Amino acid sequence: MEGTMPDQFDALCARFFDCTVQRNVSMAQYTSFRTGGCARALVEPRSVEALQNALFAVHEYGIPYEVIGNGTNLLVSDAGIDAVVFHIGESMRAIRQENGLFFAEAGASFSALAKRTVECGFMGLEWAAGIPGSVGGAIAMNAGAYGGEVAETVHRITYMDATSGTLVDEAPAEEMFGYRFSAYRAPDRIVVSAAFSLMPDDGEAKARMAEYTAKRREKQPLAYPSAGSTFKRPAGNFAGALIEQAGLKGVRVGGAEVSSLHAGFIINAGGATSTDVYNLIRRVQRDVHAQSGIWLEPEVRLLGSFSNLDEQ
Repeated sequence: MEGTMPDQFDALCARFFDCTVQRNVSMAQYTSFRTGGCARALVEPRSVEALQNALFAVHEYGIPYEVIGNGTNLLVSDAGIDAVVFHIGESMRAIRQENGLFFAEAGASFSALAKRTVECGFMGLEWAAGIPGSVGGAIAMNAGAYGGEVAETVHRITYMDATSGTLVDEAPAEEMFGYRFSAYRAPDRIVVSAAFSLMPDDGEAKARMAEYTAKRREKQPLAYPSAGSTFKRPAGNFAGALIEQAGLKGVRVGGAEVSSLHAGFIINAGGATSTDVYNLIRRVQRDVHAQSGIWLEPEVRLLGSFSNLDEQ
């Protein structure tokens, strides 16, 4: 967008009907790491129709864009994002129960959905209590914990084809999901809502949810900004164990630190920049590879200008 004239960008922003539009906004406010530079514009649509219209506008003007939810799995470059960032947030967060299914808009809290299902006498999402992401984000990465994952309970997904703006409602096929992966993610598909099919409570759902919540509080560094588990679990092993075996617990780069409570988390221990976090991710990858021969794959999504994390 460096070649986009200011008056052209002004005209684009004027096309964002029924949206909240902020210019040159710090992405540190919208990511759980609390780091990152500015986006040229952050746009929060108030409805599916508003999102459709906004997508038509950016395509017409040839402007790059990104889509985010709660920002709990993102690392935004300190240089910022030279793009329009669509934030699927509080304006699209409705949750309802109907005909034995739970329907949730993409901006709804995934943890809130999980708690609602248990309160209504169902089980299947107890593991999601305390997960800070949105429903759309959880589907996009097939979020999971404690042996459960989104793919097991999601019944139907409504998404927007990002090229045409067409809404598609479908029952997802098994091959659309993998470990911390789904085909329902931007830029190709933007989740707008989903229906979840759950089983009646066996009488232990509340107890399981309380147990998982207690485990998170005991074993995860929830007092510090982070993006949750920084790395995907390698086959037959655990990222946190490999990182600890490499002697990296408590290691810092600037304000970024490998948590001394759980080595699988990189935290903002105070004053960290995205560059600090990125450089610590690279150090962890190199040191773990030198120790074990395993190259850890980040679970965190990068936005903006970074080097290739997969280079060994």
